[in-house]
Amino acid sequence: MSPDPLPAPQTWDPLTEEERRVLGVLVEKQKTSKTADSYPLSLNALTTGCNQKSNRDPVLDLSDDEVEETLSALQRKGLVMRQTGGRVDRFKHLLYEKWTGDGPQLAVLAELLLRGPQTKGELRGRASRMAPIDTLDDLEGVLKPLAARRLVVHLTDPDRRGAVLTHGFHTADELTRAKAQAGARADADDRAPAAATPERTSAPRDAELEARVAAVEAEVAELRAVVADLRRQLGG
Repeated sequence: MSPDPLPAPQTWDPLTEEERRVLGVLVEKQKTSKTADSYPLSLNALTTGCNQKSNRDPVLDLSDDEVEETLSALQRKGLVMRQTGGRVDRFKHLLYEKWTGDGPQLAVLAELLLRGPQTKGELRGRASRMAPIDTLDDLEGVLKPLAARRLVVHLTDPDRRGAVLTHGFHTADELTRAKAQAGARADADDRAPAAATPERTSAPRDAELEARVAAVEAEVAELRAVVADLRRQLGG
C-alpha cells in the first residue's frame, strides 16, 4: 500500500500594499515600543508609522481615512482588533494567533511586509532590532518553519549566496515579477568582477546600521504621534 500523500503547502490570501504596511507597522511598534502607552496604536500613530520614510519600501503617503479603511478590511479578515473605551480607539494585530506565536518569526514577517523582498543578510540585520537573531544560522532556523508553511517564499535558490526571499502574501502576478527581478539581481551578482566581492560582504553591516537608524527615527515618530494625540485630547 502506498504511503499517504504529504499535505499540500498552506497558501495565504494576498494582502494589499496598504494591508501589508499596516500589519508590518503594528508588529514593529508592538516589538519596539518602550512604554505600555505606546501600543496598541492610535489611528494617528499608525498613520505616522505607515508613512515613515526609514525602513519602508516603498515610502507611502496614506491619509487617516485610507488607514482606517485598511484597518476595517483587516478586522474583517480577523487580523486586527480595535480597542475602545479610552479617549481614542486603538488597534492591535492578532498575528500571534493567526500566523505564528514565535517572536523572531513574526519579526521576520514584519520586516518583509515593511520592505518586500530582501537577501538573508539584509533581513537578519533589520529583523534583529525587533527580536534577537544573532547569526545567519539563527536566521535559517527561523525561516525553515515559515517556508514550510509558505509564510515566506524563496525567490532564488535558498542555498546560494545572497539568496532572496519575501513574504507569502503577494498575488501570483506580483510573485512572478519578484522572482524575475531577484533572478536578474542574482545573475548580475554572478557576473560581477571578483574585486566587487568585498564590497558586497558589507551588506549585513549596512543593514544593521540602517536598522539602528530606523529604530531611532521610529521612536521619534512614535513620540510625535503621542504628543499629537495628547494635544487632540486636551483640545477636546
